Amino acid sequence: MPNASSWSASSPLLLLWEDSSGTRIFLSLLYAVLAISGTLSNVMVIYLVFSFKKLQTTSNAFIVNGCAADLSVCALWMPQEAVLGLLPPNSSSLRSAEYRLLRGGLLGLGLTVSLASHLLVAFNRYVLITKLPSVYQALYQRRHTGCMIGLSWALALLPVPLLPGLWTLGSAQSDGSSRYTALLLALAVLGQTALLLHCYLGIVRRVRGSAKRVSVLNFHLLHQLPFPAAPPPPRRAQRRLSSVSVLLLCCVFLLGTQPLVWVSLLGFFLRPAPPALQAASWLLLCSLSALNPLLYTWRSEEFRRAARSVLPRGEGPAAAPRPAAS
Repeated sequence: MPNASSWSASSPLLLLWEDSSGTRIFLSLLYAVLAISGTLSNVMVIYLVFSFKKLQTTSNAFIVNGCAADLSVCALWMPQEAVLGLLPPNSSSLRSAEYRLLRGGLLGLGLTVSLASHLLVAFNRYVLITKLPSVYQALYQRRHTGCMIGLSWALALLPVPLLPGLWTLGSAQSDGSSRYTALLLALAVLGQTALLLHCYLGIVRRVRGSAKRVSVLNFHLLHQLPFPAAPPPPRRAQRRLSSVSVLLLCCVFLLGTQPLVWVSLLGFFLRPAPPALQAASWLLLCSLSALNPLLYTWRSEEFRRAARSVLPRGEGPAAAPRPAAS
């Protein structure tokens, strides 16, 4: 059976470093399910936003940006992992340096832009709720919004050459560059998480402190928040439900990102974590690409109404028309 160091040079990123056909088949099926569900959900959100004018808001522009990035993971990267998991360990496809670079680039680009989009959405909502309307309107002009989206892709292209170093993450004989790449990844995600939590916890404090402040903001973007939109519940219940919705979003995000952060820090400062733990942490992070569309749309009545208008309702045959009265 191949050892960990040989697997680190030849195996797909999220496959366990063990010669177990059952594990590889299970992970391949899991990637396939995530690829199909994530592709459909991301494409659906993009289609709805471009098809319905009411959904064409600044907040949804950042959500669509994240969905486009998630498609590079769900529609392009995950299917390859699902297929490669069924190949024998000594397959030439697994050992191709160029192919590994392509897969690593797709994964790095998609995850980086997706995480940046999370932060852009959080900051957008933070400014909307906690700042004056004039500040929001000045900051989120169409030109500025386009620059923010373009900057997220430009910054994502910078660390793509570092992604191949992550393939040796977890190997006891990995070189220093891969260890520092893992540290850079962990610190970047930690910083992004801190900013995102600051924004959402600031929203929670403002909503809990003044429900009236939120209700008088006559912005269409309020319908895109993960809060109940209509009909409005009593003020105390509204504050409670708003806080729960935001905290639930934060918990899902933390569950997907933090295991990889601490596994990477553990490997840098102490010793590499077990291969199974590394694989699980990467899988949680990549699964966010399939869950992101649901995180940002499940509480939006506008999205639900738009989805109901395009999805088949499955109603029974229509009743026969009544005869005209004589």
